[in-house]
Amino acid sequence: MSRYFVDRLSRHIVFIFGIVSFLILVFIVVFILKESRPALREVGIVDMLFGAKWYPSLEAFGILTMLAGSVVATLLALVIAVPLAVGCAIFLAEVAPLRIRNITRPAVELLVGIPSVVYGLVGMIVLCPLIANLSGTGSGSSVLAAAIVLAIMILPTITSISEDSIRAVPAQYKEGALALGATHWQTIHHVLLPAARRGIITATILGTGRAIGETMAMVMVIGNSPIFPANIFAPARTLTGNIAVGIASATGIHESVLFVTGLVLFVLVMLINSIGLLAYRRRA
Repeated sequence: MSRYFVDRLSRHIVFIFGIVSFLILVFIVVFILKESRPALREVGIVDMLFGAKWYPSLEAFGILTMLAGSVVATLLALVIAVPLAVGCAIFLAEVAPLRIRNITRPAVELLVGIPSVVYGLVGMIVLCPLIANLSGTGSGSSVLAAAIVLAIMILPTITSISEDSIRAVPAQYKEGALALGATHWQTIHHVLLPAARRGIITATILGTGRAIGETMAMVMVIGNSPIFPANIFAPARTLTGNIAVGIASATGIHESVLFVTGLVLFVLVMLINSIGLLAYRRRA
């Protein structure tokens, strides 16, 4: 009787937690929409989304350059991080000896707990001067610096989930491939990775959400110039960085436009999750 009561109570508690989480999300969306109304009414979403000039003092509120900065930095970070993360996951799941695995896995997981400001500080002091010497111009604060920092930040997330997905593949798949004469690497490439692709896709989606929502590290290494990221060695500005830089002194329409920026960021994350979900289902 007591186990039945505990089971029903646990079910209701979990249901309540789910409803509360949903209501919090709805409250956040309603609040952002409410604060965005003045800018949407007076400036217009089209002028903000497709405007390339950001001069709040002149009431020019185009966020296209920041949107491009966020997308380019995130995509470049994924190009760097995903192959490294999947390779590290394969190493931990299939290649590394037990002693090396017991050292490497905690080291990778430890990267998750490092505050983003520390990544930004290391990037600003170490990485940016190296990029400045490589490019021969500027301070090194650039899209490339931001992408490298983002790649390091999302690396442990993608690695951990990808490793778990590879380990979750039934042992019969691997044993069957080896029994048919495939080598270990052929088994990994043609059997384990395709079987684990759903988990790897999920890991990439989570990493993308983390990258596109990062703020402090980006403010410290990307240069914060509202220009198009036509050159990876040039500075840029992200949507999150634009909010962080301007919210303290913003008033009136300027403040409302920053809430619109947050709304665009929210929609962008939802779009990424939707695309990832479609890819996940299509490959299922």
